[in-house]
Amino acid sequence: MEIILLKKVENLGSLGSVVSVRPGYARNYLIPQGRAQMATKANKEAFEVRRAELEAEAEAILAAAQARRDQLADMVLTITSKAGNEGKLFGSVSNIEIAEAIMAAGITVERREIRMPDGALRHLGEFEVGVHLHAEVDTTIKVVVEAE
Repeated sequence: MEIILLKKVENLGSLGSVVSVRPGYARNYLIPQGRAQMATKANKEAFEVRRAELEAEAEAILAAAQARRDQLADMVLTITSKAGNEGKLFGSVSNIEIAEAIMAAGITVERREIRMPDGALRHLGEFEVGVHLHAEVDTTIKVVVEAE
């Protein structure tokens, strides 16, 4: 199925690209989310009319993500949690707690933007946690987990 991308989609293409994807991916995800539209002749012409508007919107979103990255650049979060004698936490520190700590510092971030490939933090110490703000903007923050 041929579609026109209205936004940059990771591992697929950028704004204005005409790509071929599986019909279910287009119908169930890309089109309902407003990321793409069918690549008919009429839609291609309508897209070309709106191209400048969509590019300006994409640039504004990218600039906002870069501004948030600059705010997060040197951030060190300290999270306290109950722990045993050996440094193992009773429970864990997940992306939810990290997102709440960042928002308490005054920076808006969603929990889905916090990337923890090794899973939740279960020990005391310092950890590097990835933050994925935009398809082109990633950063890392330092999270220090201390005992209560």
